[in-house]
Amino acid sequence: MKNILVPSLLTLSLLLLTGAARAQAGESTLSFNAGVVSDYRYRGISQSRLEPAVQGGFDYAQKSGLYAGAWASTIKWIKDSGGDANVEVDLYGGYKGAVGDVSYDAGFLRYEYSGNKLGNVPGFANANTNEVYGGLTYGVFTAKYSHAISNLFGNPNSKNSYYLDLSAALDLGNGLTLTPHVGYQSVQNIANASYTDYALTLVKDIENGLTASAAFVGTDANRNVYSFRGKYNGKDALVVGLKYTF
Repeated sequence: MKNILVPSLLTLSLLLLTGAARAQAGESTLSFNAGVVSDYRYRGISQSRLEPAVQGGFDYAQKSGLYAGAWASTIKWIKDSGGDANVEVDLYGGYKGAVGDVSYDAGFLRYEYSGNKLGNVPGFANANTNEVYGGLTYGVFTAKYSHAISNLFGNPNSKNSYYLDLSAALDLGNGLTLTPHVGYQSVQNIANASYTDYALTLVKDIENGLTASAAFVGTDANRNVYSFRGKYNGKDALVVGLKYTF
């Protein structure tokens, strides 16, 4: 997709933020977050070479259900693939609502790797990725489907790849939430690139916006496809993190 989507989303975010400043109390919310993780895992695959990453972002939501936000993290997988980018920036917007006991969420997500030159590396395409998504939640259970409308994370000819995510949020009391998850990443036209990932995450709400997390994460991703610099980025691992929301 053309990069014109990025300034468009940034403009939308700025407009929403301006609206937030003018909105009356209770009509909208604006929050910020910052954190660190021992390994940035996305869909089970390490984006940071199995090493720590620094992350942060903001979220704006209207009472009507409209929302937008941006989130960023340090990464290493593009450089490990021969490209040139150290940061991932996610720009997203959508709408949340409910019908009876079922809530829904639909939107657009842009993964931006500014300045990446992965498209110049043989066997790769530009890393920037666009997805549309939709999700349904009933009780503690959530199902979400994401569909790539561009190439997926530098994989050439991979448009129409998709990701299916199934999870549950179990309140254990005392500020503890346990989230089991299983997902399936389908990568179009790339042999042996599709895989299943799984995770079991425990989050502790400490106080005043501070949360700690510990997750057992793993995949059945092909070792040859998802290894860089001698490290298998889909290996089973325990990932811990600390996040502050304000």
